Amino acid sequence: MQLFRRSLLASVAALSVLAAVPAQAQTVTLRLHQFLPPQAAIPAKAIIPWAKKVEAESGGRIKIQLFHAMQMGGTPPQLFDQARDGVADITWTVLGYTPGRFNKSEVFELPFMCSGGSEACSRAFHEYVEKNAADEFKTVKLLAAHTHGPGLFHTKQPVTGLESLRGMKIRGGSRIINNMLVKLGATPVGMPVPGVTDALTKGVIDGTTIPWEVTPSVKIAELVKNHTTFAGKDGLYTQTFAFSMNRAAYDKLPADLKKVIDNNSGVEAAAMFGRAMDEGDKVGRDIAVKAGNHIVALDAAETQRWRRTAATVETDWVNEMKGKGIDGAKLAADAHALVAKHAK
Repeated sequence: MQLFRRSLLASVAALSVLAAVPAQAQTVTLRLHQFLPPQAAIPAKAIIPWAKKVEAESGGRIKIQLFHAMQMGGTPPQLFDQARDGVADITWTVLGYTPGRFNKSEVFELPFMCSGGSEACSRAFHEYVEKNAADEFKTVKLLAAHTHGPGLFHTKQPVTGLESLRGMKIRGGSRIINNMLVKLGATPVGMPVPGVTDALTKGVIDGTTIPWEVTPSVKIAELVKNHTTFAGKDGLYTQTFAFSMNRAAYDKLPADLKKVIDNNSGVEAAAMFGRAMDEGDKVGRDIAVKAGNHIVALDAAETQRWRRTAATVETDWVNEMKGKGIDGAKLAADAHALVAKHAK
């Protein structure tokens, strides 16, 4: 009888321990999907370190399974919805790949909006989104919203001024950038970054607008020999990105693991992505220099001509937003103010 009682008490104790396990030691695997190869700047310097940091801070209870270069299928424009729908648990993508969807966020794509590099502009953009455009991300858990560094031209023939750009077929990454290209006299060809290498090789485009950071992963310095930059700290344009988590996947986490995700989200996470972009810009430029490529630096007077010509892009956007019941002028003013606040 005594043996039976001991056995019963041991069984009850064991069941109590097992019942406590889910709350105290639950483990989860999150699938992270993005469109660039792992050696590109953002995967190598931001996404992979972010995943390792989350795993470490969770004590190994969160595992991040990385899927690079669209390994889970689909196309880059589908990545945001993959996070929303749970096809993947976390995704990273360009907002401009889905035109007309992130109307308020588009303001950061306007010509000569960003200043001070990607880290500063990413801080400004994430703060802007939290203040003005949170509704555009309500279907996901937004981990970070960020931008790339100063946008520039990479072309087969040199762009030495506005006149030399006219008629060139130039890849643009969003509808705002494509409108800017039209104003500047180029013929825009829209496509995600992974399509640029093939398009340049086959002569579909004469050049592309991308930051230095992504040029190594798409072999730009090998395919074109001319790169055109602008005077001052402002880039010709920038693009915006979202690092997003499936809302249900986040909600299922126990409180302590939610805290790990929260501690690795927000403006500081956006800044980390921005720093990776800034570091990548230096690497990409150095590769072009070592290749003996021609880097055209437009002077202040010529840059001002581009500013004046491209200025109507902002006017067009403000008028379009007005038609959608959005105060675009107020949003643009707030974006400029936040950029100035964070620029160094």
